[in-house]
Amino acid sequence: MFILSLTYTADLSEVDRHIEPHMDWVKDGYDRGVFLASGRKNPRTGGVILARGTRSEIDALVATDPFTVHGVADYEVTEVLVSRTAARLEGLKE
Repeated sequence: MFILSLTYTADLSEVDRHIEPHMDWVKDGYDRGVFLASGRKNPRTGGVILARGTRSEIDALVATDPFTVHGVADYEVTEVLVSRTAARLEGLKE
């Protein structure tokens, strides 16, 4: 599993110009079965996505995010080898 932590690098007004295409990109990630959970950081400085796949698949996907394409956010991608979960989250273990 991967934690995709994005941090805005532009003013929120510029981020908001790209929010709709970004949310379409997020929806596509869910539709493809790659994204498991996502949401905004509080305070609103970026967001976090939990994802599954290979590192190369995740890196390629991040490169297509409109936030990346337009340079309004940077991503930190961390691989996590999940070894224990709550019972209802067993599917997160690889």
